[in-house]
Amino acid sequence: MLLNCCTNILFNNNNYSKYCVCNGLEYEKLLKVWGVNELNGRFSFLFLKENFMPELPEVNTFKRFFEETSLQQKIIAVHTYDGKIIRNINPDGFREKLTGRLFVDSVRIGKYLFSRMDNGHYVQFHFGMTGDFAYYSGREESPKHERLAFDFQNGFSLGFDCPRKFARICYIEDLDIYLTKLGLGEDALTISQEQFLAKAQGKKSTIKGFLLNQKHIAGVGNLYADEVLYQTRIHPASVVEAVPKYKMVDVYHKMKSILEYAVSQNAYYKAYPDDWLWGWRKEGAKAPDGSVVDIQKIGGRTTYFFPEYQQYFT
Repeated sequence: MLLNCCTNILFNNNNYSKYCVCNGLEYEKLLKVWGVNELNGRFSFLFLKENFMPELPEVNTFKRFFEETSLQQKIIAVHTYDGKIIRNINPDGFREKLTGRLFVDSVRIGKYLFSRMDNGHYVQFHFGMTGDFAYYSGREESPKHERLAFDFQNGFSLGFDCPRKFARICYIEDLDIYLTKLGLGEDALTISQEQFLAKAQGKKSTIKGFLLNQKHIAGVGNLYADEVLYQTRIHPASVVEAVPKYKMVDVYHKMKSILEYAVSQNAYYKAYPDDWLWGWRKEGAKAPDGSVVDIQKIGGRTTYFFPEYQQYFT
């Protein structure tokens, strides 16, 4: 049986309570919301990753998957198929430190997932562009691009799949010290309005660049930054210090509400509202009023926006 967080997920159909073993969602909700199909006594659904780099909502879904498959499971073996993905310790040392331990909890900060072990140390997962978890019961079901796997005493394994190799994993003994060195800003879901406005004060960068800077706010990436600026009608190339305070307050509240909604939907893009910018993220796409989406490099990233709809502050 294979359970994969971001592609096809297979569920054993022996449990007549009709609950998904991965995330506890009711069977009827899976059918209605997630588009589940029954295949030979199993269930499958498509998470719809679409090759977007995981941002806060996507990593929150990884966190949920990790906690509901891998906590309180004794690690009996660790397999490192690509030692380069482990950044701060050699593969042999990593295997030695993890073997025999338990994952007991996890915390998400921005786009990072930190899994806490029973000795108080952490394993950090950063998913890059294509990182993904897979939970399976036989080595023959391991994902094609598996870089690392934890074998549990219950007979299952948690694999870390990453086709493009941009993901990274670290072993952390003191999380507070590590986070200080990393320099992450406050998480986008917990930052206060006062903190947000203080971070923005006097900034001469573009507002798109400001939202993407993880040292200011942790968790917002390219897709959700574009969405926030579309919904607040601000041109992404606007200079931060030129944007009126009332508009920055609007940015703050939209950022929170968009991310909270995405988290509530497990970052399942097909469940996002039809009037979000999401549906127009392609060249030549037209909004209902006939305006055509513009595509430019802003803040170092490919940016989608409507120049006549979104006001330019400079």
